[in-house]
Amino acid sequence: MEDFPESDLVLKAQQGDVDAFTRLAEHYQAKIYHMIMRMTRDHCDTADLLQETFLRAFRSLPRFKRNSSFYTWLYRIAVNRTLNFLKKTRTESTRRRDRVFPLTSDGLGSRTVFQPEKRMLNSELKNHLDRAIESLPAVYRAAFMLVEFEGLSHKQAAFALKCSEKTVSWRMHRARKRLQARLGSFIEGGR
Repeated sequence: MEDFPESDLVLKAQQGDVDAFTRLAEHYQAKIYHMIMRMTRDHCDTADLLQETFLRAFRSLPRFKRNSSFYTWLYRIAVNRTLNFLKKTRTESTRRRDRVFPLTSDGLGSRTVFQPEKRMLNSELKNHLDRAIESLPAVYRAAFMLVEFEGLSHKQAAFALKCSEKTVSWRMHRARKRLQARLGSFIEGGR
């Protein structure tokens, strides 16, 4: 994307330039992958949803009106595909994933090597946080992930989730309340 601004690549892609779309896809692939992975917590599902996202984006590109950035529009497609997938898999299967995919870094750097108790505590806290986030309803989890982990504004998240900013704020509030309730005993317990 160094050679051309995003807007030029989008315009070329809308005019049928597959190479321009490929450059856009390559530029955003990792970010979209990580966002989907945080929601599905499964590499195979994430890879499938990533492919579906870019396929849907390619097919829908002629209808992209450029009212938002290409990145936000792509996020919207990815979030919607992922939410639909999660709803479908929840109704088709009651299986739970016991694997924990770490969502945050410990932020302690190399000092953790010399502080095994702190490292264990952080690992335990991450596991509790991961499970708490996973337990959120999909719409709360999506808003939380987009705002807290992807750094989107409430306005950008609202566009991606096809709802109002007020709805995103409400979902964030509810998600935080649920996480507080779920993690409160762990934190208060002195662990």
